[in-house]
Amino acid sequence: MSEFPDSRETLDGAALPEERRFDEALRPRTLDEMVGQERLRENLAIFIRAARERGESLDHLLFHGPPGLGKTSLAHVVAHEMGAALRVTSGPALERTGDLAALLSNLEAGDVLFIDEVHRLPAAVEEILYPAMEDYQLDILVGQGPGARSMRLDLPRFTLVGATTRAGLLSAPLRDRFGWVARLEYYPPEDLERILARSGMMLGVEFETGSRGEIAGRSRGTPRVANRLLRRVRDFAQIEGGGGPVTHALALFALERLEVDELGLDRLDRALLATLLERFDGGPAGLETLAAAVGEDKGTLEDLVEPYLIHQGFLARTPRGRVVTDRSRGHFGALASIREKQQKLL
Repeated sequence: MSEFPDSRETLDGAALPEERRFDEALRPRTLDEMVGQERLRENLAIFIRAARERGESLDHLLFHGPPGLGKTSLAHVVAHEMGAALRVTSGPALERTGDLAALLSNLEAGDVLFIDEVHRLPAAVEEILYPAMEDYQLDILVGQGPGARSMRLDLPRFTLVGATTRAGLLSAPLRDRFGWVARLEYYPPEDLERILARSGMMLGVEFETGSRGEIAGRSRGTPRVANRLLRRVRDFAQIEGGGGPVTHALALFALERLEVDELGLDRLDRALLATLLERFDGGPAGLETLAAAVGEDKGTLEDLVEPYLIHQGFLARTPRGRVVTDRSRGHFGALASIREKQQKLL
């Protein structure tokens, strides 16, 4: 029998049990297992302890920040620390008011309801959420036409945890109903190294000196990216390295094959900056124009690419459009010099 699973079983879009097990293993379960975000974790620990001592459900929480920093993991941690069940959904999945009403009416006392991409809740659904969050009551319209009447149902006290990458798109009434709003920041390389050490232990990956730091330094300050790169480096170690530990040279080889440079910029990052430099003389250029030029959806550029480039000082937003910074010009000049030296060696 082949050591590889049948493709019909593995390529149908469903995650393998092994992959699901890895995802669950890599996700922290408690605040003590979390790495980084120290101030956030310290404050959250106080809120959780106070709620438990009073025998109350935790107040509603909103976590916002760039993708991949641990907002979903924090929802799991909150539920685990409170000893509560976690119900998971997302803003786009709640298309009708009945969808949210059914979810809320099935909650039990102390449950944690996690809504990812909470900024994408339809307006009508969001309005149902207001009395549920504030008064723990659910307004339901029974019947249609002139005979329709409104019913108000009492809900058990629950904790709503919202997550968003676009906090500015949240309506003020919804944002004001959260008891605590916390922003997750990018992780420094030393925190990412600690995350990679834990993930490597879970995945059975051994690191030699310098290899873990090389991966951490190219992970865009994001644990999700670090774990994704780790899995791909593990593949190279298995095939190219004969299943041995991840050496510094092997990590460099794998990351270069993955087109991730020493500052964490990938192919799309470089394409965006190079397009601005070469075709628009550094900018300004509009987002839609740039999206068309690089062949990518503007939402992808705005949500996944731009935040890191702006945070690292490679890109700036102005009223007239996007412009590159001096750091971009210096970085691309350095890359051109390296490529020129490599070509001479060949």
